Amino acid sequence: MIFNDLLNFINNSYIFSKKKIRSLYLRSNIYNRKIIPSVFGSLEYHPSPNLLDSLIKYDKKKINIENYSLNKIWDNKDLKEKDYRNLNSFFWLFSLDLRSSKKATQKVILQWIDKNHRYNSKSWEVDIVAKRIIAWTSNSRLTYEDSGANYKDKFNGVIKKQINHLINEIEQSEWVDDKMIGCAAIILTGLTYHDKEGYLKTGLSLLRKLVKFSFDNDGFPKSRSIRQLCFYLKYFILIREWFKESQSEIPDFINENIYYLGQAYAFSWQNNKVDLLFNGNNETKNVDFDYYLKKLGYSFKNQSNELGGYAVLNNKKTSLVMDVGSSPDKKFSSNYQAGALSFEIVSNRKKLICNSGYFQNHNHQLNELSKSSAIHSTLILDDRSSCKFDKTKDESSKISHGLKILEKNIVFEKNYWKINAAHDGYLKQYGIIHKREIEFYPEQIKFIGHDKIISKNSIKNLKFEIRFHLEPNIKIMKTQDNKSILIDLDGEGWKFNSSNNMNINNGLYFGKKDFFVDNQNIVISGMTNDENQTIKWEITKL
Repeated sequence: MIFNDLLNFINNSYIFSKKKIRSLYLRSNIYNRKIIPSVFGSLEYHPSPNLLDSLIKYDKKKINIENYSLNKIWDNKDLKEKDYRNLNSFFWLFSLDLRSSKKATQKVILQWIDKNHRYNSKSWEVDIVAKRIIAWTSNSRLTYEDSGANYKDKFNGVIKKQINHLINEIEQSEWVDDKMIGCAAIILTGLTYHDKEGYLKTGLSLLRKLVKFSFDNDGFPKSRSIRQLCFYLKYFILIREWFKESQSEIPDFINENIYYLGQAYAFSWQNNKVDLLFNGNNETKNVDFDYYLKKLGYSFKNQSNELGGYAVLNNKKTSLVMDVGSSPDKKFSSNYQAGALSFEIVSNRKKLICNSGYFQNHNHQLNELSKSSAIHSTLILDDRSSCKFDKTKDESSKISHGLKILEKNIVFEKNYWKINAAHDGYLKQYGIIHKREIEFYPEQIKFIGHDKIISKNSIKNLKFEIRFHLEPNIKIMKTQDNKSILIDLDGEGWKFNSSNNMNINNGLYFGKKDFFVDNQNIVISGMTNDENQTIKWEITKL
């Protein structure tokens, strides 16, 4: 124990010292000279700002830069971190009215350059730098046109200086999403400055590495995150459109990855038009993104029943979705939730049974709660989650003990559906395997579930709970005989039955990003024993 503590201390001291030395180097004159470009060049391709419609949330009312006092904007030291990041990313440029003064816009950029032309740890973070370059070049009508030679030299020089920094630092970043944005910025700079053998070649090489590192063999993110899947698809399409608009040849691997990501997007969203609340996903309502895809001529189809560790069975009125995948590797688990074998039922595009979503802010205590098995529609043993998470140095938590799916079977016929799977998340600590089988009979509109607690030299007398979460607007009540629970799904009547002990509990719903409201859940509870146990439940439409 003492030896391990000593090793951890030495390791942490080494990491701290290494970071400190690197920080000093990045702020040094040596590094500053290293990233100054030898040739400034000029902006040749001017990308259309509307290509970022899928990524930017525009204000309905455009603003005029002349209506704001921006003379001392970079001297404000009282900005909150979020406001500081938003300001320095320059994505607010997309909200400017094109009738705004070019002179005023370019003056703000010059002020930024005067204050930030050298590396600093706050305004030169990988994602902020990448967004700033994308924003500056995509809004060149305001940021570049009709400017003088001196301004253009400063603008072009600091663009390339930041790109040189990105190339040096992008692989140091711990966040895969930031690497994606960084690759996009490097590629865009290669296209805008016609630097095909330099920035463009480097950006594409880094993007290939990112794909190999982050995607599984089916083109689904290894994190198993549906949110990240949509994020990747949006950036790959954006990059492809930049190639297309600049009349450059589109690399085959860009088209290939859009195909696979598009297949996954159709599987997880377009086939249902309902957000599936698994593994870090929130309510996104991708209607605007669907319109964007249609406008640009993209169409995706996928009739698979399983992809990315999810089983999705549906007809025109009903969908049954279950998490049947193993937990991801630790390095991809920052937003993973311990919801193995959790499920959601959708009836006429309304959630009958759901998971409770995800509180994404890693610095908030609700982030840890929202990762627990308790906020999923699955079995919880001894008030523990099926996976264990540990805090990391960047304040996020990652898996320290994951789980494996031991068996899996999916049947999808016209009049009979079944999803059957088991996981070992409770095996090591408690000697128990959780096996779940859900059947659906479309003609009767009836779901029958069997949750099996399989004993492998298990510890007896452990509390178990099986939760069935409901969206906040759903009304439920117990019948007078306490044998059933009635569910009112926006006018649809459903009945929940089980011979086991049932109750209605209050909970929290995190469906909207970094927000929570009260909800209710149905709970079946009991105690384990030395023998295998099967808990049966039914959900029937009235």
